[in-house]
Amino acid sequence: MTTGDRDFDEAVNMTAGELEKWLGTAESRGVGDKSGGGESTGHESGRRIVAILRKRKDEITDADRAHMRKVAGYVHRHLAQRPKGDVSRTPWRYSLMNWGHDPLN
Repeated sequence: MTTGDRDFDEAVNMTAGELEKWLGTAESRGVGDKSGGGESTGHESGRRIVAILRKRKDEITDADRAHMRKVAGYVHRHLAQRPKGDVSRTPWRYSLMNWGHDPLN
């Protein structure tokens, strides 16, 4: 396992099933940067994460590993911006969940 794989495994604390179910919610679709059109960057990333989580380790491509590094970096940066108070129903949490990390887990 590479360092990038470990970083991804530490950052993503939702299962493929949990993330896929989350991505189907209005809350998931309602957050994130939609500068390119309909789907937010985080929502699209979440779909890629589900696909990666469902692969065997020997099926992971270089493109997957690049995305895994992007995910780990995003989660790390976003966690540093945690707002004060209860975050259970905040865009901050919902955005992180689109990237496969539930800060309440």
